Amino acid sequence: MEMLSSNQYDLVTNLMSLTVAAMGAAALFFFLSRSQVAPKLRPALTISGVVVAIACYHYFRIYESFTAAYMFADGAYQPTGKPFNDAYRYADWLLTVPLLVIELVAVLALAKPMARSLSVRLALAALLMIALGYPGEVASDTTVRWAFWGAAMVPWVYIMYVLYGQFGEAIQRQPASVRSLVSNARLLVLVTWAFYPVAYLGPELGLAGAQAETFVQVGYTIADITAKVGLGIYIYFIARGKTEAEGYDLTSGSDSGAGSDEQLRAAA
Repeated sequence: MEMLSSNQYDLVTNLMSLTVAAMGAAALFFFLSRSQVAPKLRPALTISGVVVAIACYHYFRIYESFTAAYMFADGAYQPTGKPFNDAYRYADWLLTVPLLVIELVAVLALAKPMARSLSVRLALAALLMIALGYPGEVASDTTVRWAFWGAAMVPWVYIMYVLYGQFGEAIQRQPASVRSLVSNARLLVLVTWAFYPVAYLGPELGLAGAQAETFVQVGYTIADITAKVGLGIYIYFIARGKTEAEGYDLTSGSDSGAGSDEQLRAAA
């Protein structure tokens, strides 16, 4: 652990604290909003809620571990000797990253064979990406870090290939009113997930000591809150838009006119 200035320590801990609050609030919102969308779209909001609930717990543990690893002395925050358990992040990502891609598939309400295929392939690629990233994260040797970074980027590229390949076909099958939302949600995944490999390489990009520690913690935290809360909000608006476009009557619990079961299945 590196000695941090007051500004560096406060930036990291304030962002972590903000993330705990944001994840917790988002979990409540997604769970309570399920009744505002058609039943077939509610699993997507449930998954969104589970993702941020898991992240809320892990960020609480990350915050606790980080603050325990430092004490204020001589005008700066000195390491206490207690290790900072950054593995909480990877425990979180192993659970939440596959769920993020599954929730994006779920809100499209595709035909079951296609939805199952996309979900399985994207989830397995996400798990492989996280599993390959961790050994490099904890390695002190630059060559080892680069090797595992390169290995983890292979499933990352595959995920983006699927999102911008087969996902493009699926987007065209969505109601016109939500196509831009789905496209933006896909773009959000691309942009936020690009933060992770950049933050991972902080020490290799010329940053060292306290700067590298701050860069990594801030980068990962911003990426997490944007990827999980931000994507969940997109999922909510997509689900609301599809519910309205497909004519589902939330007051009676039934579809109206053009929103019949047969037509909804055809649209999917």
